[in-house]
Amino acid sequence: MATELVRELLESHGAHARRLRRVLTLLGDDWHTLADLVRVPAVPRRTVQDVLKALGADVETSGDRFRITPSRAAAYKEFGAALEPVDPLVTRNTALLTGIRADIAAVPPPLTALDHVQATAETALKRALWLDEQYDLVGRTLVLLGDHDLTSLAVAAVNPDVSLVVVDVDDRLLQYVEERSGGRVRALHADLRFGLPSAVRESADLVFSDPPYSPEGMALFASRAVECLAHPAHGRVLLAYGFSERTPALGLKVQQELLRQGLVFEAVLPAFHRFDGAQAIGSAADLYVCRPTGRRAAVPAKTTIYTHGPQSVEATGPGPEALRALVEHAPRPESSPPPKPRAPGWADPIGKGAASLAVDLSGDPGPWLLRTLLACSPGRMAALVPNNHPDVASAAGQAGLSALVDTRFTLRHLRSTPDGGHCVVVADQVLPGTLDPGGLVVREVLTRAHGKVGNVWREALTTVLRVTRREARELVPQHDDLEHRLIDLPRHRIAALLPLVRASAG
Repeated sequence: MATELVRELLESHGAHARRLRRVLTLLGDDWHTLADLVRVPAVPRRTVQDVLKALGADVETSGDRFRITPSRAAAYKEFGAALEPVDPLVTRNTALLTGIRADIAAVPPPLTALDHVQATAETALKRALWLDEQYDLVGRTLVLLGDHDLTSLAVAAVNPDVSLVVVDVDDRLLQYVEERSGGRVRALHADLRFGLPSAVRESADLVFSDPPYSPEGMALFASRAVECLAHPAHGRVLLAYGFSERTPALGLKVQQELLRQGLVFEAVLPAFHRFDGAQAIGSAADLYVCRPTGRRAAVPAKTTIYTHGPQSVEATGPGPEALRALVEHAPRPESSPPPKPRAPGWADPIGKGAASLAVDLSGDPGPWLLRTLLACSPGRMAALVPNNHPDVASAAGQAGLSALVDTRFTLRHLRSTPDGGHCVVVADQVLPGTLDPGGLVVREVLTRAHGKVGNVWREALTTVLRVTRREARELVPQHDDLEHRLIDLPRHRIAALLPLVRASAG
């Protein structure tokens, strides 16, 4: 009998059968999708499938929905368990929840290669309300390392007196959170594998992150989070992390990495975060409240930190043929030897003293190519990118990138070179003699992308226009980004800034 198979399954889970009983309650009450049966009781997909298998012919389907056959539902009543009540913090704030749902509905689509899995609107609001309840946020700085879940917008709605900074690799998201928040949230660009924006180091009272759930990803984001804290002894690092009850060894690896970063767990709140997806971990993750204790272990400089895509832990990178094509197409003086392919990264200017560069950006999730062009010291470069890269896959994408760097480089796009999966982008320097004064000032700002924008801009005006420093200061308008580095700005703010730079030359 199916009831005996269900009983045996519950007994095999011992004291941890409560969540399976909640699956049975859902199935006995009404139709539910597999996603519902995973997310509501926070049970891994495979465990839900075990329950459905044990029910056998006593479960019926309609499209993608399941339920216990009504004539058999009474036989399973004894196995059920009450569902957890909806969090009262969230239910008392329905107006805020409506707004957050609208924010999430319009957010740029998730990128699988960046391990984007959307948290529910209830989770974003719960995070914001919990933070506001636990900490004195007025006048404090909260840095969010990655925020596709829009926790920043939820916090801004709950407490308008906290300073919010989002650091993310996805330029689309950075533009969205700034515009959606009306400027309440400030955004900076970074790929944490290559460093933090200088402005956020030692700046935060609290840091929140929902990192990639690989041990490498968790260690990296935790390490960067500690770097963000202004006073580590008083600061806290708040992390989302979940692992399947079927793979506790993976959870152990991640917790060991966090401990290696000198973090002590003040609290672990189970199934705090819920997701539309991530069914392997029950569409849920815990909230880790971590306190820094002192010395941290170094984090290996690895780019393979994600669980999916070309930068996943298992990714192998491009083959030798692709790298040979990259080197062959790297422009260089005839007397110079071919450059060796270098890995991505732009923490500092790259290629100083070299005749040209060849950069392997085959794992570029989108923003690496622009940052590499900004960081490039030589006047010649070739980059290997995916053939479907947003800056090369369409005429509009190519034109958009060229418009940002056209005073520095002329770009050629060798699509499907050397194969259908790759493209080689060739960058040749624009000669200064072909540019007007405005173009020369922009060129100087682009060439020194690691300096503070205000300083570089004024020095460029002094050099190009041969004016005094005082005169140059008067030519530079007041602007929020003068104290930031160009390399750290979101793409939309770079695009807005460069015309102002050009116009300042008259």
